[in-house]
Amino acid sequence: MSRFAEPQHPHFRRMNTSLGFDRRLWPQDLAGSRAHARMLAAAGVLTEAERDELLHGLTRVEEELRDGAFPFAEDDEDIHMAVERRLTELVGPVGGKLHTARSRNDQVATDVSLFVREEAAAAIERIEGLAAALIACAERHLDVPLPGYTHLQRAQPVYLAHHLLAYVWMLLRDRERFAFVRDRSVARLPLGAGALAGVNFATDRRMVADELGFAEVAPNSIDAVSNRDFVLDYLAAAATCLTHLSRLGSELVIWSSSEFGFVRMPDAWSSGSSIMPQKKNPDAAELLRAKAPRVVGHLTALHGVMHALPLTYNKDMQEDKEPLFDAVDTLELALAAAQGMVEGAVFDRDRMAQAASDDLIAATDIADLYVKRGMPFREAHGIVGGLVREAVERGVPLADVESEHLDEEARSLLSQASWLESKDSVGGPASGRVREQLAAAREALAAPPPP
Repeated sequence: MSRFAEPQHPHFRRMNTSLGFDRRLWPQDLAGSRAHARMLAAAGVLTEAERDELLHGLTRVEEELRDGAFPFAEDDEDIHMAVERRLTELVGPVGGKLHTARSRNDQVATDVSLFVREEAAAAIERIEGLAAALIACAERHLDVPLPGYTHLQRAQPVYLAHHLLAYVWMLLRDRERFAFVRDRSVARLPLGAGALAGVNFATDRRMVADELGFAEVAPNSIDAVSNRDFVLDYLAAAATCLTHLSRLGSELVIWSSSEFGFVRMPDAWSSGSSIMPQKKNPDAAELLRAKAPRVVGHLTALHGVMHALPLTYNKDMQEDKEPLFDAVDTLELALAAAQGMVEGAVFDRDRMAQAASDDLIAATDIADLYVKRGMPFREAHGIVGGLVREAVERGVPLADVESEHLDEEARSLLSQASWLESKDSVGGPASGRVREQLAAAREALAAPPPP
């Protein structure tokens, strides 16, 4: 007998099934099932022989899944039901005992928690790889000047190393976010919460938590099955990280253009044109820009799913997995691409130095000199702005402007070496400060992210 007198409509079956995407959770599902079976035996719900039979059957299921020989059935709704169905085929009626004292609600929450924890740890490793590549690139370009920009207009000069290190600090913050996901966001075990109201057996949730690596047991059964904060936290960390990568991608696109010519992108990360044989397009860097809004969209979509959703489990929550899986895959690919581009990029030292030699970018240094002599900054700003306007209108360097305000000391600031080394404040771009920053970055990367 069944609760339903009619079979599911084929369109509803397509809408309802999640096997097409959640099958990648099989390693986590098997890990949770093994821990659950051992706990049931320890609690006296299963005999040791039943436990061993289940564990043996789960091993055979794992072999089939790993080898691609698992016989999925047409009516397998999700990976969890597929595993249980195949387990029962392999070991007989005892396979039906595995689901004692658990529900798919707490089972799914546990599987996704394990998946998020593993992928957060993987993201940390990939972020560290990219950060190390940027540090190495910065070390090779300690003495290479380039213009710093605001509004994409030349502003003040910096060293390339200083500019590259800005991305390292972004990535180290990203690492902290993923460390929070790994260590805190998925710290509580959902399994054992049942469908929403616990279970009718004296189970040992602490035993399962220990085996699966959870620091605690979720203290409220309702929250345990309805919680998807850890997915939102992962998506938020991924969205921010990809936003950082999009900025790196954008600068590589701009810098590799003929108009800038600061960098030559590696062939391995470039594409050609279908009709223009001379073209070398920075497509990988452009795609790096485009991946960020994709994952930001996933974060927004899941917030929309969870918004105002009544407790506890609702089928809406099945929509957590496709955004999560795509974000995981997108971030993995983007970090690998960014690292490959950084490691293979060839910077044109002369082109950057030439761009940084425009003495107009020393204007702020001259204004600061007047301030040191006692002039209010706004007055100094106006005077130097007038000098710049004259230089631009005449089409000459600032050094060629004749003015009482450009005395010998002021003109000495128009030397490139002077303005590159004058910004000696902590965190600034002077050579000594950049070397300090490199050492700090290496030290920060070598240490584990703060708790």
